[in-house]
Amino acid sequence: MIHSEPRGHVTVVTIDRPDRRNAVDHATLDALVAVLDEVGDEVRALVLTGTEGHFCAGADLSGVEGASFTTLLRSVLDRLRLAPFVTLAAADGAALGAGTQLAIACALRVATAETRFGIPAGRLGLAVDAWTVDRLALLAGHGPARAMLLAAEVLHGDEAHRLGLVQRLGSLDDALAWADDIAALAPLTLRAHKAALEG
Repeated sequence: MIHSEPRGHVTVVTIDRPDRRNAVDHATLDALVAVLDEVGDEVRALVLTGTEGHFCAGADLSGVEGASFTTLLRSVLDRLRLAPFVTLAAADGAALGAGTQLAIACALRVATAETRFGIPAGRLGLAVDAWTVDRLALLAGHGPARAMLLAAEVLHGDEAHRLGLVQRLGSLDDALAWADDIAALAPLTLRAHKAALEG
């Protein structure tokens, strides 16, 4: 379900639910919390990705009940956002709903041109929290965020890169290579800069 692979100063965390396009449910989020809490002090960068051509297709609606899912998801987002190491989302395929939320909680994003970011909440009669709205507007720009939130439009990876939501276009291998480069930088400097950016 969730795999964690240490690679020196880089840890790779993989959502592995290919039958659900890596959509997350309570159990998956619980496992993500556990993995993120276990990351050691030696880690300087963490890459979050998904298996078999998809990052995360959102919430698995067959495994979501009540407000507890939202609380648990926010716990994961906060851990990614506030981690003392650099977090990178390596996205491909579907990165929708909770997938977009996971990606924007990370400090940096690498995506293929075929990646699809989106908030389909309007199609489902749901609403995302204020943090997601603010973060998406900050990273993608107010215009694109409005289209994603108010018209359920999808933003492809190449356009997300042009807008600055995605820092680099590339594959998981490209994200891992960038994470290795980042892990070679001064860790206390990165920690200070990341904390300042998260304000």
